[in-house]
Amino acid sequence: MIESDVLAGFHPVVREWFSTRFPAGPTEPQASGWPAIAAGGDTLISAPTGSGKTLAAFLVCIDRLYRAAERGEDIEDRAQVVYVSPLKALAVDIQQNLERPLEEIRALAAARGWPAPQVRVGVRNGDTPPSVRTAMTKRPPNFVITTPESLYLLLTAERSRAVLESVDTVIVDEIHAVARDKRGSHLALTLERLEHVCAGRPQRIGLSATQRPI
Repeated sequence: MIESDVLAGFHPVVREWFSTRFPAGPTEPQASGWPAIAAGGDTLISAPTGSGKTLAAFLVCIDRLYRAAERGEDIEDRAQVVYVSPLKALAVDIQQNLERPLEEIRALAAARGWPAPQVRVGVRNGDTPPSVRTAMTKRPPNFVITTPESLYLLLTAERSRAVLESVDTVIVDEIHAVARDKRGSHLALTLERLEHVCAGRPQRIGLSATQRPI
């Protein structure tokens, strides 16, 4: 089965977690998106709301972190994924929806005797208190959840810009909401600046429910 083949590519703990939480198997956007994302190419997933496209992007990133931990690499205090949301409220919601899977996968890894890294998530938007912003520069989270404007600000300050040097994946959600106007043009420039800052060109993943035309 195609579904079994796609899941077979994941770390055993990630695979077991997904199969337990979603016994019906991957959705079409997940089954189609995972191989493309895992191959490292820029990917756009255009699918209806509720089809699991956000998890399609996040799960490959989580899998990469667990594989790195299995190889003995130190993944703590390194920003590796930037998730850009056009809405501040959505950014907070994604933090909550991402942290639950991370906690469950970590608990499962510990129970199965696999390395259980502490994968951390941090939100950076206009409402982030100064103390949290400072803490993020001292101890970067693995996942940086932010908005287009806050990503621009992160790239303009020297200390926060240094945090982004290790980023290897950038996810832009609700891409239709920014691609149509000046905000999208500004984000496009910001993504180019991010690419210039990073040690290597970050893989770009776009998510959209209503992007027309593709």
